[in-house]
Amino acid sequence: MAAHPNREQARGPQRPVLLCGYYGEHNLGDDALLEALLALLPAGVVPLVTAHDALQVQQRFGVATVQRRSLKAVLLGLSHSRALVFGGGSLLQDATSFRSLIYYAVLIAAARLQGKPVLLWAQGLGPLRRRPSRRLVRLLLGAVSGCSWRDPESAQLAARLGRRAPHGGDAVWTLPPGCWRGQGGPIVLCWRPTPLLQGQAWRPYLQAIAALAQQHDRIVLWLPFHSDQDRGLLESLRDQGLISDGLLRRSRLVEVERPQQALALFETAGLVVAMRLHALILAGLAGAPVAALSYDPKVQACATGLTCPSHDLADPADPEQLLATWQGCLDHPPAAAVIAAQRDSAAVHAELLRRLEC
Repeated sequence: MAAHPNREQARGPQRPVLLCGYYGEHNLGDDALLEALLALLPAGVVPLVTAHDALQVQQRFGVATVQRRSLKAVLLGLSHSRALVFGGGSLLQDATSFRSLIYYAVLIAAARLQGKPVLLWAQGLGPLRRRPSRRLVRLLLGAVSGCSWRDPESAQLAARLGRRAPHGGDAVWTLPPGCWRGQGGPIVLCWRPTPLLQGQAWRPYLQAIAALAQQHDRIVLWLPFHSDQDRGLLESLRDQGLISDGLLRRSRLVEVERPQQALALFETAGLVVAMRLHALILAGLAGAPVAALSYDPKVQACATGLTCPSHDLADPADPEQLLATWQGCLDHPPAAAVIAAQRDSAAVHAELLRRLEC
């Protein structure tokens, strides 16, 4: 599949829309966002997707791609496109780096100089820790053609920076829901390495999971959501001597390639304990019992919407309290009305994409 449309296509009515996101990075959450975005595009819109692992994205989604880590390649793709869409995630932020923010600022500026609309679709906004970042984003928000935010905090920050726009749930909530059948099923952990948990700081969480699994005779499935970052966590904790023999005997590493496969696994789970935002959302879509471990405000905000318990990893952890909380969740899924409300709130993002209709 071509990396970008040829010049003849670029002149015709089928010029693509450039979808810019953290795609092709072996992250199930970003794959789920791309799946949701492609499903909501109006009929006739031809997507061109920024991706790192281009072959994987082309094969899984049947779309043309440009190399997202090459600004030159993305700008070339933009020159052949009729619009730019920032598709999900939190792209306008400086927590990753100020350089990352500059990358997206260049794309917005290039699109506007070419007279092309820019949509910020289902975006999170921030954090913006530097004063120059806030000044830059204020200018960028005034330049874009339309926005929808994935949470009220992002919408509030945007309003303070001079841009008011609607907000709803994360766009992954628009994917088809599952059907939970996991009574008595395994405990699934979607955990990630984080600077908030180093060495012995993991012990309360591991002790609570070990006790929960033993008391209720459950296996423990470790599901890496970002395969490049999360796959080695179980082995690392084992090598540090942090996992008890009992928990190790019950533990299994399970890897899946697609969001639908993760959702199918969650449908069979007695409990999902998630650090990753989109693991939390896909578990909710599956109707599974769920609890959150929050390393970021976006995870806490999602847990609040799901009305599920959440522990902030920045706070001290008591294994007995964690165990009691997780016991209360085990085999007790969230109310269907709660899931329906999250799905309904995400409908606002489809409205924004109608601006792309040919």
